[in-house]
Amino acid sequence: MTSGNSFDVIVVGAGNAGLCAAMAAREAGVHTLVLEKAPKDLRGGNSYFTGGLFRFAFTGLEDVASVVTDLTEGERAMVDVGSYPQRAYYEDVMRVTEGLTDPALLELLVGQSLPTAQWMAQQGVRFVLALGRQSFKVGDKFKFFGNLVVEAVGGGVGLSDMEFQVAEKMGIEVWYDTKASKLITDRQGRVTGLTVRGPEGYQDVATKTVVLACGGFEANAEMRTRYLGAGWELARVRGTQFNTGDGHRMALEIGAQPFGHWSGAHACAWDYNAPPYGDRKITDLFQKHSYPYGLVVNIHGQRFLDEGADYRNYTYAKYGREILQQPQRAAFQIFDQKVIKLLRDEYRIREVTKATADTMEELAEKLGIDREGLAQTVREYNAAVRPGEFNPSVLDGCHTEGITPPKSNWALPLDTPPYEGYAVTCGVTFTFGGLRINPRAQALDTEERPIPGLYAAGEIVGGLFYYNYPGGAGLMAGSVFGRTAGRSAAAEARG
Repeated sequence: MTSGNSFDVIVVGAGNAGLCAAMAAREAGVHTLVLEKAPKDLRGGNSYFTGGLFRFAFTGLEDVASVVTDLTEGERAMVDVGSYPQRAYYEDVMRVTEGLTDPALLELLVGQSLPTAQWMAQQGVRFVLALGRQSFKVGDKFKFFGNLVVEAVGGGVGLSDMEFQVAEKMGIEVWYDTKASKLITDRQGRVTGLTVRGPEGYQDVATKTVVLACGGFEANAEMRTRYLGAGWELARVRGTQFNTGDGHRMALEIGAQPFGHWSGAHACAWDYNAPPYGDRKITDLFQKHSYPYGLVVNIHGQRFLDEGADYRNYTYAKYGREILQQPQRAAFQIFDQKVIKLLRDEYRIREVTKATADTMEELAEKLGIDREGLAQTVREYNAAVRPGEFNPSVLDGCHTEGITPPKSNWALPLDTPPYEGYAVTCGVTFTFGGLRINPRAQALDTEERPIPGLYAAGEIVGGLFYYNYPGGAGLMAGSVFGRTAGRSAAAEARG
């Protein structure tokens, strides 16, 4: 080793998963370093760009109050959080991933979701009820939909800031502008250090264990095209530009086992004119997630997905792929005045690609959609809507009959002008393919044996999500496996 520094645990990556790993390792009393590839002013990984929502299992309001620790009596009285048993969480993930999720990893995620959220709160991460994005007022109570009730104070920005504050108080060292480029192993295959490139150039840093928590490869256009397929190099990246697959490459070079859905990714509807990478001022507000209450069409005015197939929490992460496959990678969300009040805050930002018109033909002209194509689609859709009781807080069964694709819930005629249309494209959030780990978060080699000294957490973990994922499960998985990896790495470092 050429460096005089030596650590017990080095965590690669300073997003939510990495900082949870570092916090858990430091809590165990070991000398811990975090490597952040980005400069300090761009730190935080993809977590910074999220809405800060966490999905955990709970039996009722008291469990939620153990995470939202400053819940007032007034807030308690105004909400109905219901319950979200571990079995329901498990089944939700399996349902949206077509039964492919690794059961052992899922059991750990589900079983440790509430304890980990409680641990984060105890460390100093503050949470609030997700009233604005995840609930509707029904009678005198706010009812949450899609089993997602809590978010970090300040969203992803607040989450990142709070976790860095905790890390600083704990005495965790962070090296910014420092990229891990190679895992160093001894003749027995044990990880003994890292080659890193910082402001002063390359150096080798000794360590007893390494936790890879450096995200997916979604910001690497070449890897996106190689693994996700043709056209994915043209997708917009919702988050950080620094998630370029470095951890995947380093781990595979020493024999780690690739695992999971390498051709899959979390991708959603993203403003058509958003920049190539995430904007740290706008963060996640380029997303457009109120599509269940309107229609989605392509430039020909044709529908191509079931807007009301399920709560948006269970469909948004897979619909980006559908949009990418449309002509010019473009889609348009169309609403009338009956539902405008239901649109999320992200539709009201200044940086939005939208148009308003009194007729569908005029709206089509303004947005660049085929005039007659849109008008005909809306006429056929309106005629197919069956009567029902519209209720955005439940799967209300208001549906269409006789058209393809159907709309399975929240189907209302588009008949109340002025109409609003929003242009969107595909925004890729993170990739699903990664490394195989065991429930101790140890990285496994191609013969299913743990690689001594190597752990993984966050988006680099493969086997959790396939095709889709339930909203809030990504940050929760980062925290659960980050905490697990940090604890396991610390235990190995202590010997």
